[in-house]
Amino acid sequence: MRQHEIANDTIDLETRLTQDHHQSLKLWLRMLSTTVMIENEIRNRLRAEFDITLPRFDLMAQLERHPDGLRMGELSKRMMVTGGNITGITDQLEQEGLVMRVTDKQDRRAYSVKLTPAGRKAFKTMASVHEAWVAELFSGLDAEQKSQMIGLLSSVKSDLSGNFGAGKQNEHE
Repeated sequence: MRQHEIANDTIDLETRLTQDHHQSLKLWLRMLSTTVMIENEIRNRLRAEFDITLPRFDLMAQLERHPDGLRMGELSKRMMVTGGNITGITDQLEQEGLVMRVTDKQDRRAYSVKLTPAGRKAFKTMASVHEAWVAELFSGLDAEQKSQMIGLLSSVKSDLSGNFGAGKQNEHE
């Protein structure tokens, strides 16, 4: 891993902080900078090792969990990107023989996307390597520290879901 690049990413995202900033803001920027660093490293490794982008990998991951396929709208919702983005990614993966469009059995006007056998095989290889990379990136933490972080972040996520979910969002805008 390129330590000097990682350190620079952290400094860049957190340079606006001063001692006077609220602790919650410091925490948010630390979480954001850490997430960006990990995501950038994964992006770089996916491109170098498999010549694939993170969005393409993520789409394949969604499809791997749903062997019967997913509709484009469902993929868009799960990946939190526009339908146009999903269409472009799907077109690329289809050209490479990794996914295919199939007519939806319940609505003949619609179609679902699913992994081809070649796509399933390619994803299985990539997912195994990806998992090892993530383990490596978190290797500085022991099992107890990881469990603590998971618990703390679960509490934050639960609080956000309860207080700022779709039904309550307009109250806070």
